[in-house]
Amino acid sequence: MDFKNGAELLALCENNGYPISEVMVCRECHQMEMTREAVDERMLQVLEIMQRAASEPLQKSRNSMGGLIGGEAALVARHCREGNSICGTTLSTAIAAAMAVLEVNSSMGLIVAAPTAGSSGVVPGVLLALQKSHGFSDASLLPALYNSSAIGYLAMRNTTVAGAVGGCQAEVGVASAMAASAAVELMGRTPIQCLDAASTSLMNLLGLVCDPVGGLVEYPCQNRNAMGVANALTAAELSLSGIRQLIPFDEMLAAMYQVGRRLSPDFRETAMGGCAVAPSACAACGRSCGTTRQKV
Repeated sequence: MDFKNGAELLALCENNGYPISEVMVCRECHQMEMTREAVDERMLQVLEIMQRAASEPLQKSRNSMGGLIGGEAALVARHCREGNSICGTTLSTAIAAAMAVLEVNSSMGLIVAAPTAGSSGVVPGVLLALQKSHGFSDASLLPALYNSSAIGYLAMRNTTVAGAVGGCQAEVGVASAMAASAAVELMGRTPIQCLDAASTSLMNLLGLVCDPVGGLVEYPCQNRNAMGVANALTAAELSLSGIRQLIPFDEMLAAMYQVGRRLSPDFRETAMGGCAVAPSACAACGRSCGTTRQKV
């Protein structure tokens, strides 16, 4: 049941009549030499960590180590509860959850890197919001998590999920693709529609730079996780509506990697370009801004 790319994954799904999640479960059981029950138990632990990280900051804000974020998730949640949301309950809930996870991460709390710490809010943000709005049980979220794992696995195997290599498109972009695909399977649609949603998510964030203020995974990372859930839900909605993606997932992954490799090092997690060198950002970190690094 192993697969090297999206095309092989779709072939396995078609030949066996499986959703993406079931192919990934079979792969995990074989690779880890574990029973289905044992693998499910580990995935339930992943879900529990996600749930705690997405909910705790809504009750009590957590300030980041660098002092750049803390309390934003609770503000979004309160805004939604008071009936002031312009995004609707599902998206507002997803935004709050995603931002909460980043508060936990930046305060040295326990999160699930999905696929990285800097993008860890997107998958739980989307899935937990859909759970709340549609009444899904914890058990019914497991296939969605396996589905998202398959997308993350393909990104790691064929390209990169590191901001230092491919920019934030490789972190929040891949996380958004994972969440979009998982959402489509959660809503009962086909493997092809899942990969269409994943491809659209990557396309929408193509070229997104990684420019952490002060070199810390805090800002603008938290805001970009919020954007990532909006992108994932949009891509999933398009696919669920029957809109096909012109560019297959494998080709979109390759395009993302090519763009990432061509980004200036200033825009790949070095904090030497983009938001990181804005005067206000430098002032917030207690340093003065110089010019960006000159190319050799």
